[in-house]
Amino acid sequence: MELDDRDHRLLALLQEDCRIPNAELAEKVGMSPSACWRRVRALEQAGIIERYSAILQPKQLGMGFHAIVHVQLSRHDPDAIAAFIRAVAGRQEVQDCHATTGQADYHLRVVCTDIDAYNRFLDDFLFRLPAVRGAQTNVVLKEIKRAPSVAL
Repeated sequence: MELDDRDHRLLALLQEDCRIPNAELAEKVGMSPSACWRRVRALEQAGIIERYSAILQPKQLGMGFHAIVHVQLSRHDPDAIAAFIRAVAGRQEVQDCHATTGQADYHLRVVCTDIDAYNRFLDDFLFRLPAVRGAQTNVVLKEIKRAPSVAL
């Protein structure tokens, strides 16, 4: 799907506020409401818009511990990697998981209530995964920027 300037404006506005009424969205991009609705649906069907969500503040919800965890695997066979990915994907504490180049195989962004909860996450979950050789934790002291949107 080729995107034009109007699509970019639609996407920017939806990233800013996904609850914007269709009539207001259409007015801001200079389209009729029905054409705007059809265009947004096309962006959804093309997979450009994956989903809509609310952005929450973890600290306000009692989730004051935030860390980046660099995970090294001891086994890299497809079954071990698939088991690791399934296990990590199923954990609420893991907000993001990225396979990367470099010394660590995976980088996790982990959010939980406190250091005790994080230690339980390590001891009762991460270090029990057969493929995990080790992990290095970087505690997030202060969040400088958290971008909920893609630059268009």
